[in-house]
This record gives sequence, C-alpha cells and structure tokens, in this order.
Amino acid sequence: MLFMEADIVVKAVMIGLLLASVWTWTIIVSFGMNIAQISRKSDKFERAFAKTEDMDRFFDEYGQSSLPSARVLASGVKEWRRSTSKGPIDREGTRQRLASAMNTTIAHEVDRIADRLNFLATVGSVAPFVGLFGTVWGIMRSFSAIAAEQNSSLAVVAPGIAEALFATAIGLFAAIPAVIAYNRFSHRLNKLEARMGRFADGFHATLSRELELGN
Repeated sequence: MLFMEADIVVKAVMIGLLLASVWTWTIIVSFGMNIAQISRKSDKFERAFAKTEDMDRFFDEYGQSSLPSARVLASGVKEWRRSTSKGPIDREGTRQRLASAMNTTIAHEVDRIADRLNFLATVGSVAPFVGLFGTVWGIMRSFSAIAAEQNSSLAVVAPGIAEALFATAIGLFAAIPAVIAYNRFSHRLNKLEARMGRFADGFHATLSRELELGN
C-alpha cells in the first residue's frame, strides 16, 4: 500500500533497493555453496596429493581440474618442466620461478573467486544512503503538502513520512545482509588463500628436493 501511494522518485528508490537485495541474496547463496564445494574438493585433493608417489600420474589426473589448488599444482608443474627441460639447471632460479608462478596463480584464483563480493561491499555501503535519499524526498513531500494544504495535521504529514520510513527500512534490509555476508565470505576467502599458500609451500618443498636429488 505504501509503495502504490509513494511518489515516483521514492518508488524508483524502493525498486532499486529491492532489486539490489534480490541480487545480494543470489550472490550470498551461490557464493556460499561455491566456497563450501571448493572446501570439500580441496580436502579430497590434498589427501590424494599427500598419498601420491607418482607426481606425473597425479598431474595427469588432476592437472586440468578447475579446483584452485589443482591450478596451483598445474602452474608449478608447468614451470618445473620448462625450467628443467634443458641443462644445466639453475637451482636457485628454478626455485624462484616456481614460487613466483604458484603465487601468481594463487592471487589469480582469489581474484576469480571473489569477483562478485565487490557487489556486496557496494550494496552494504551505498544502500543505506539510497534509502536515506528516499527518506529525505518523502519528508520534502510532506512539507510541500503542509504548505499546499496549510494544514499540519497527521492526515497530511503521515503519508510522506510513512513512505520515507519505508524507503529507509528497505535500504537497511538490503545493506545489513550484504555487510554480514561480505565480512563472513572475506574471512573464508582469506582462509582459502592461506590454504592454497600452504599447499604451494609444500609442493615447492617437494620440487626443491627433486632439484637436489637430480644434481
């Protein structure tokens, strides 16, 4: 009822905030499912990696996977093969290139996974102000109605104030879940980045030992 009686500007604010809220919840659900799936698959991948005795066979099995840790593995193996395909082998240079290749992949994977989180941050910071704009506009209309009717009774003022408060409520409805989800997912993403970093360090140590044994 409040929406139907609202001014066109306030309606536009409400519609925009509702659409932002719908998209926010879409991101929350999809990102939550995605990060949970990545976590489960990473557990399985790392257990398999810890048990493998044939790195080439393991790479053939997992090298084309879209799993972030598998892409870190693939970047390390590819750099290893390029650096050791021709002699003499520069041990220190190879170690540095391996670390650089895997760290670059980690950064790329984090950016790829976090791509839509920026929208949550934007909604969380902007939505309250958009709702506030609707509030201010509704109050302005109320004062205009007072001036036009030359009457300050609640019957004149209440509709505009109600619209204003409703716009504010929708702004908070969009912003609060976005802020909570952004903080929670940022924490989980940091944990995933640290996990990939630990995997890269372990794989780097394995390849470093291979360098020492091969020379």
